[in-house]
Amino acid sequence: MATIYKEFTVEADAAQVWDALRDFGAVHTRLAPGFLTDCKLDGQGARIVSFANGLVARELLVGIDEANRRLAYTVTDGKASHHQASAQVFALGEGRSRFVWITDVLPDEFAAYVEPMMMKGGEAMKKTLETQR
Repeated sequence: MATIYKEFTVEADAAQVWDALRDFGAVHTRLAPGFLTDCKLDGQGARIVSFANGLVARELLVGIDEANRRLAYTVTDGKASHHQASAQVFALGEGRSRFVWITDVLPDEFAAYVEPMMMKGGEAMKKTLETQR
């Protein structure tokens, strides 16, 4: 299984970053606008997200861990036989956070497609979170 690990520093308070990350149905406006163009909750614990590149995915919420500022989800449709991801926020002092986003995907070859998308998504998140302070 391929694992893709993205980590970046955000010049914003961990509580603020977590508030945006945990807002599962507003990922397209609060976390990664431009990278994501739409998000609709399906009433079954999942969101249907539309990406700027035209991809549409159903992401089922696996869990939200408030105490550890961690959210986990899995993609339930698409070409990958397995796609599990988590994102977590760590405080780096006042006004700074560390954002860690990890995705496991099968087959391994899909990492070549997912990794650049995560890179763009991370850039969009950092920009958005730092401008919403």
